[in-house]
Amino acid sequence: MATNENTYELSYIVNSVISDEQVKNLVSRVTTYVSETGAEILEVDEWGARRLSYPIQKKRNGYYVNMYFRSSGTIITRLERALEINDNILRYMTLRMDAKMIRHYEESRARRVEEAAAAEAEPEPATETDK
Repeated sequence: MATNENTYELSYIVNSVISDEQVKNLVSRVTTYVSETGAEILEVDEWGARRLSYPIQKKRNGYYVNMYFRSSGTIITRLERALEINDNILRYMTLRMDAKMIRHYEESRARRVEEAAAAEAEPEPATETDK
């Protein structure tokens, strides 16, 4: 019996008090955990440190991460439990993406790729020392 694979968006906020190396390590541990469960990771989008809308555990800043992956729904409860017991993850939210969300995600991803290609192909302006 084949399982249906859904597309998910996982957003989580990491405690920004820890060092940059610890943040990168935590993000890679979450990514590895998801991929080891058999999920196909589509994208990991690190927004970086931002000010929180309201204090969480007396913290005013957090490191935001969005992850998009395709998997069966069986891993979600284990993943959320792992995120819940980690003290350095302030908040998390997992969404199963519907057709409209997937279409929007694919369009925005294609737009970002086009913008990156256009910026890469754009020649740098000449300076006085280049002449």
